[in-house]
Amino acid sequence: MLLTAAGPATADRGHGDPAEDARKLSRELVRDSSARDAYRHLERFQQIADESGGHRAAGSPGHDASAAYVYQLLRKAGYRVAYDTFRFTYTETLAEKLSVVSPEARDVAIESMTYTESTPEGGLEAALAHVPTDGTTGCQAEDYAAGDYDGRIALIQRGACSFAEKQNAAAEAGAVGAVIYNNEEGALSGTIGSTDDAKIPTGGVTRAEGQKLAAAAEAGEVVVNLEVRELQEERETRNVIAETPGGKTDNTVMLGAHLDSVTEGAGINDNASGTAGLLEVAVELAQETRGHPHEQLRNKVRFALWSAEENGLVGSEKYVEKLTDAQRENIALYLNFDMIASPNAAQFVYDGDDSDNEGEGPGPEGSAQLERDITEFLDRRGDPHEGTDFDGRSDYGPFIAAGIPAGGTFTGAEGIKSEDQAARYGGEAGVAYDACYHSACDDLDNIDMVSFGVNIDVIADAVGTYAHDQRSLSRPVPRTATEGNSGSGGLHAAHDRARS
Repeated sequence: MLLTAAGPATADRGHGDPAEDARKLSRELVRDSSARDAYRHLERFQQIADESGGHRAAGSPGHDASAAYVYQLLRKAGYRVAYDTFRFTYTETLAEKLSVVSPEARDVAIESMTYTESTPEGGLEAALAHVPTDGTTGCQAEDYAAGDYDGRIALIQRGACSFAEKQNAAAEAGAVGAVIYNNEEGALSGTIGSTDDAKIPTGGVTRAEGQKLAAAAEAGEVVVNLEVRELQEERETRNVIAETPGGKTDNTVMLGAHLDSVTEGAGINDNASGTAGLLEVAVELAQETRGHPHEQLRNKVRFALWSAEENGLVGSEKYVEKLTDAQRENIALYLNFDMIASPNAAQFVYDGDDSDNEGEGPGPEGSAQLERDITEFLDRRGDPHEGTDFDGRSDYGPFIAAGIPAGGTFTGAEGIKSEDQAARYGGEAGVAYDACYHSACDDLDNIDMVSFGVNIDVIADAVGTYAHDQRSLSRPVPRTATEGNSGSGGLHAAHDRARS
């Protein structure tokens, strides 16, 4: 895992002012790192998917080839590189169908929840029973007390608790399946958490479809056929961890992106884009410092390419779980880059100080400073941005849980772009930030090169700055410092995991 107890004593040897060194390296990395150069990595990941059954999912040959490509590239650049291998439950969707049988036959688009129980082949047919919406929204036994759910399929609105808790409560009430509908615009996908948590077949539908089904069920009996089936088997996969040979280990700058795709497609925006952005900056960083001892970094820089993110942040969780107290303390910050080139992009910055007053609250101490540093960089360039809820639903989640300052950027997934956002960023209002999210069309045509470049520059500035100077992380952030550019609060999250 490349978690040394102490790094070479390169700090302060032959260096001038830390702030000046940071500004110099940041300028060089921003100048030399480009979306056009990073695009070649996207082409390679697309080629790998094309040669590997159309995807690069964890536990598949496509992911193994992607990890080997990343490993070899970073090792050639001069990094200390290692595989971090672990076992997990591989999943692959076999069927996801929902059909209204009566009173009026029609098909409804549904996405199966990762780790769901499977229905029989051909599905299961049962009456739909809507769970009343209230403060707990299908999370507790009392929410089912007023209705008859025995042998029925529970229709439950998203919110207040995890998907796992909802389907478990429905199962306890006698339901044989669960359909969870979104409480905001956009499709709904997520994970039950683990196969141990799965009780009944469960899938997600949009808010509009859920409300339509709820109204019909309240007016009379609605019979549906639900078929969600998933292949589940234990497999081995690996994170790729690379770090600079020098720099103080006790001030390690860590950046990550997930390398795996879903099984539905190549995952070029989600998340070859974040991976390619990190690779581009990593290669440029190595070139800037190679053969120049006087330019060696004060602080160690570590890049992590995570596996099994799409299965519930498994790779990053296992990595953080294995950290000793000392190793955890050595990580000064973690920055996450997941989907940084969405075709109908908005520019989101994780809301480290909770200045948007939305969702899960602030990140660990230092997260507010990370947000401020990113937004100040974007402001200097005149790039608009807004906050997005720091709710731990991407690979920064385990770092937050461990008390490590975290942040990063994101350009949107299945959420719907507003009129205000279209005016601010361009693109099309009323359309998803990434209409190909978790779909086969997430290919090379699903990339916005302008947003890709902006976010690669964010990565480059952060690496150049924190590799030499981390004093901004202790500079106080007034609560209003990031509110002015926070916009509407953003998309909420890249992925719904085991939460609702």
